Amino acid sequence: MSTFRERLKNSWNAFLGRDPTVTYKMDMGPGYSYRPDRTILSRGNERSIITAIYNQIAIDVSNIDIRHVRVDENKQYSDDIDSPLNNALLYNANLDQTGRALTKDLVLSLFDEGCVAVVPVLTSANPRITESYDIYKLRVAKIMEWYPHDVKVKVYNEDTGNKEEIVLPKKMVAIIENPFYAIMNEPNSAFQRLRRILNQVDRTNDQNSAGKMDLIIQLPYITKSTTRQIQAEERRKKLEAQLAGSQYGIGYIDGTEKITQLNRSITNNLWEQAKDLMEQIYNQLGFSQSIFDGTADEKTMLNYYNRTVVPVLAAITEEYQRKFLSDTAVTQGQAIMYFRAPFKLVPVDNLAEIADKFTRNEIMTKNEFRAILGMKPSDDPKADELRNSNINHPDEAENQQQPMMDEMPEEQGEVSEIQNEPQAPMDEQTLLNEIMKLGG
Repeated sequence: MSTFRERLKNSWNAFLGRDPTVTYKMDMGPGYSYRPDRTILSRGNERSIITAIYNQIAIDVSNIDIRHVRVDENKQYSDDIDSPLNNALLYNANLDQTGRALTKDLVLSLFDEGCVAVVPVLTSANPRITESYDIYKLRVAKIMEWYPHDVKVKVYNEDTGNKEEIVLPKKMVAIIENPFYAIMNEPNSAFQRLRRILNQVDRTNDQNSAGKMDLIIQLPYITKSTTRQIQAEERRKKLEAQLAGSQYGIGYIDGTEKITQLNRSITNNLWEQAKDLMEQIYNQLGFSQSIFDGTADEKTMLNYYNRTVVPVLAAITEEYQRKFLSDTAVTQGQAIMYFRAPFKLVPVDNLAEIADKFTRNEIMTKNEFRAILGMKPSDDPKADELRNSNINHPDEAENQQQPMMDEMPEEQGEVSEIQNEPQAPMDEQTLLNEIMKLGG
């Protein structure tokens, strides 16, 4: 425990301990009223329900861990590798993002652009001249131009606070293409058609709700001549001035005039087309409305994860491994894999039965299952062993029989020893006498 003098000497207050070297704004770099590295959707996607679909898939993908691991000879998971790349994928991707935030940013940009890049912005060596280097920071970048062996990307520079365009070799940049490009990013795909229709619906709704009254005034004279048209225009302006200048929007007309109100717009089938396209998109993605409102059952969620989430994760992890791990590292058993919590969708009343099956069949230890439930590990050594508690093991049987032998009476033990002693063989006469005794 530190003393009061030490705490007073080493303590720091955010409002009192100001560094004089960063007092001026010019020394801190450019300032923004919004986050400059945030993903901004293009092509009008931010105005429609398409954003909700993108965001839901991005959240579900980012909730699954992507790790730098070691595999065995069968390409099965062995253990995690404590490396800077694993730290960037899980915890600290860069100065502004965690690993989970980087994955969400990547998926949103991937769906919006169709193809994006993940750039290692800070490494231990120059990737242009060597394949053996550690990756400390990653950033999602927009691909501006394609070259045979290089790409020009637009990536956020955390040192200057600006997005800058740089040319990098393809061998060091993870270039990820949207697995649903054909239905999301093609010009005539279902998503693009839905976006155009929803934008038309939004424009129609904006026009209908722009404060217009949609009135037609029938004047008591014919307006074919130019003079009558000028008089009609003046009458219309006077009526507009009456309604605009009135607190409650009240005006008056002449007794010979008649007003007809158009209380609804001309109907169209835009919304019906949008519904049909939404149903097509849901079927193509393995999506459903129940996933949005949280009422989907296990089969629906499993179908959604297998058809929608897993293809995106596979595209990300395969490109990460191809670009961020050298051939030597892959030969040594290193890999990039994703891991999904298998019991997130299981109801609580079914967990006990699942726990019994997994521990009884020696698939998981008790402490491993307690960790899934968020409980502290047990101190019992048996809780870390793969064992079936319903079967007595040979070592346990021996340990149980030994105390029973120790608790037997002394006389009984002696009798047993006497009975177990080997006896000398009988001669012929003695054997005959014994037989006669038994028969008499």
